Amino acid sequence: MRKNLTPDDLGDLLEQPLVAVLATYRLDGGVLLSPVWHRWRDGGFDVATGRDDVKVRHLRRDPRASIVVYEHVPPYRGIEVRGDARLEPAGDAVRQIAIRYLGERDGAAYADSAGDDTLIRLEPGRLRAWDFADQL
Repeated sequence: MRKNLTPDDLGDLLEQPLVAVLATYRLDGGVLLSPVWHRWRDGGFDVATGRDDVKVRHLRRDPRASIVVYEHVPPYRGIEVRGDARLEPAGDAVRQIAIRYLGERDGAAYADSAGDDTLIRLEPGRLRAWDFADQL
């Protein structure tokens, strides 16, 4: 396994519409793992959701979060980012992320009806990237 890679070393992984897993912390200290759509922008992840979503409620109380994206086919590239998330107005990010996953027509329709208004921004406090290119 190749370790200590940079996002650039992962080729087009972060351009793929793969579902990520976002981890936030419950009040009792347990972890909530949530599948999320995302985009990689300016060295960090954006996730759009609603202001009353459980993930947002967790992050208002405890901003620590982690996100992981990985592929299910060789060379099994992946990236994990851990840090303190920021909550921002989602703006046009909802539409851009939905189009990334659903295409222009369906993504726009989803964005118009979803009610997502909050952007979870997670930039690396710690970043871990890997692949198995050296073993395949």
